[in-house]
Amino acid sequence: MTRVICVTNQKGGVGKTILASNLPVFLTAHGKKVLLIDVDPQANATFSLGLKPKTLPTSVYNALMGQISPMETIKNTGFMGFDIMPGSQDLAGATVELVNMKNREFKLKEIVDRVKDNYDFVIIDCPPSLGLLTLNALVASDEVLIPVQCEYLALEGLDQLVGTVNLINQNLNRKIKILGAVLTMYNRQNKLSQMVAKDVRRNFPGYVFDAVIPRTVVLSEVPFYGRTVLRYAPESKASQSFRELAEELIHNYQES
Repeated sequence: MTRVICVTNQKGGVGKTILASNLPVFLTAHGKKVLLIDVDPQANATFSLGLKPKTLPTSVYNALMGQISPMETIKNTGFMGFDIMPGSQDLAGATVELVNMKNREFKLKEIVDRVKDNYDFVIIDCPPSLGLLTLNALVASDEVLIPVQCEYLALEGLDQLVGTVNLINQNLNRKIKILGAVLTMYNRQNKLSQMVAKDVRRNFPGYVFDAVIPRTVVLSEVPFYGRTVLRYAPESKASQSFRELAEELIHNYQES
């Protein structure tokens, strides 16, 4: 059974795209087939995987607008078993165009339902907001993965996100599960990082992954080179952290 996971946090700069674009590679290492859907108008996940959004003839935007089949937008990332439905700046206008559409909250779900049977995981990277694109991503998902930066005000907005998920479940007949939070940009030498990690675990008992994504130069560099951390620095602490996170996700999958 395919798991559709939305990676979201309305706060920007929390490592959301780094998480969404690198985690799939470590899932494929376990024989899983993964599709990443980039619905962020900035298309950073697309760029991070070596694709140039401005030169791509089609993107998820064209599928959302019903112009082409979702299958026509899918591209391979260069990793066996890891495909992407790329984003583009056109998505900035999609928010306005979706407003007057019938069943506007379900447009991405309709796309996901048409392609998900080809994959074990579908991971959706969202804009840093709770707008209509993120709403579509949440509605299309079974589970929500929340990256939480180990910095001041890390918990700000998390209650709002959880509340949004609850509202969607109540009003749109969905059963979305909060999969958990992943601590990002963690610096073990920094007391603030340690305090934030402790605070998040205390506020979300049982919903915080053991794997912690560190703050490293490697993760700052990989988007520039259009490569994943596994290919760029396979022996790094960052790679090990993603490896552990993938194993936790798969273990959770086997138990669910």
